[in-house]
Order: sequence, then C-alpha cells, then structure tokens
Amino acid sequence: MPVDALLFDKDGTLFDFAATWNGWTGGMIRHLSNGDEARVQALADRLSYDLEAGEIRPDSIVIAASNEVIAAAIAEVVPDWSHGDIERHLAESAAVAPLVPAADLKQMIASLTDRGVVLGVMTNDAELSARAHLESAGVLDGFAFVAGFDSGYGAKPDPDPLLAFCNAVGVEPSRAAMVGDSEHDLVAGRAAGMRTLGVLTGMARAEELQPLADAVLPNVGHIPAWLAS
Repeated sequence: MPVDALLFDKDGTLFDFAATWNGWTGGMIRHLSNGDEARVQALADRLSYDLEAGEIRPDSIVIAASNEVIAAAIAEVVPDWSHGDIERHLAESAAVAPLVPAADLKQMIASLTDRGVVLGVMTNDAELSARAHLESAGVLDGFAFVAGFDSGYGAKPDPDPLLAFCNAVGVEPSRAAMVGDSEHDLVAGRAAGMRTLGVLTGMARAEELQPLADAVLPNVGHIPAWLAS
C-alpha cells in the first residue's frame, strides 16, 4: 500500500531528544526551584532527571507526556506556582529552547513533497512550541498540519489526533504513516489504522519499537530511501 501522507512526532523524531531537552529540563528545574536545593532534588525525582549527569532518564514523563500532565506531576513540589502558571511556563520556555535537528529536515521535506507525500506534525507538546520550533528550523511551511496536545484533537497515545490529520489532508489512514521515537507514537499509529515508523533519535531502543513498527530507522533522513524501497 503506498504512503500518501506522513505524520511526524516532534521531539525525538524531527529533533534529537537528548541533545535538545537534557539541558532545557535542567534549566527548567532550577528556574522553578528558585534557589531551593531541596526543591531542585524533589523536582528531579518527580521528573526522573539525573542532576549529576544532566540527563533525562528513560522513564521520565518529560519524554512523552503533555505539558498539562507534567505540570500536574510537579505542582505539589512548587506550591507557589499555580498549575496553569507551570503549564504556561513550560510552553513558553520550550518554545525558545535550542533545537538540534535529527537530520537535514529541509532536504528530507523536499524529497518527500517532491514525491507528492503530504506531511504533518502531531506532538504532545503545546502547539505554540511546535510552531515556534518548526519556524526556527525553517521548515514550518513544509507541513500541512501542525497540532499539539492543546489543539483540540487529544493527545497520543489516543488515535484521535492522528485521525484528525488524515481527515484534514484527505488521506485514508491505511495510506498514511505515523513516524515517532516512542511507544506512545507507534501505539497511536496502530490504533488509528496507520502504518508506523520508529526512529532512534529519542530515548527508546530499537528492540522496544520493533514490535510496534513496520520499520525502525536511524533517523527521519532515511525515510525517502525507505519509501523508495
């Protein structure tokens, strides 16, 4: 079955996860802690962040959860911040985080659109951050659909936002593929009736993604060759 549309996750898929978000998470913890070292440790524990190594651990909710879920998980530790203020800070600070593309995104997008493949992005990050990141990378115009957890379609692993993409671009789910670095992405893709592609620029290992994926690729730059094959 041909693939006429591709829906990409953002973090860990279009952008290398560790290179982009390890430092940002450490900075966010310090900012919310306001100099309180006990709070720094408490936030690091809630977010499963290794303070010594400066790294997000593989079981961290930061990897796949929405800002809403992350804010709820840490609100008790920062009682002087409201849930809404935490969520707003996460979205606004993430929107200006330094990005490390997982591949040459402009080249990949050009290759895919030349084939007539329609592209979209669905992330559990906020839509504000998603658009800001894609604009910063100079690739926003390459995507016909951009949605976050707060765009009104729901969040992964539910299939609803993936089906919203297919509906928006007029492609049957069976002729579309979900591309992601986490089990959340691929579970959502399978539930939507889409094909699924895993990439290894996030925190998950190949053996975790393979049972849920039609193929697991080193990064999104390999997709044009996969389609050609």
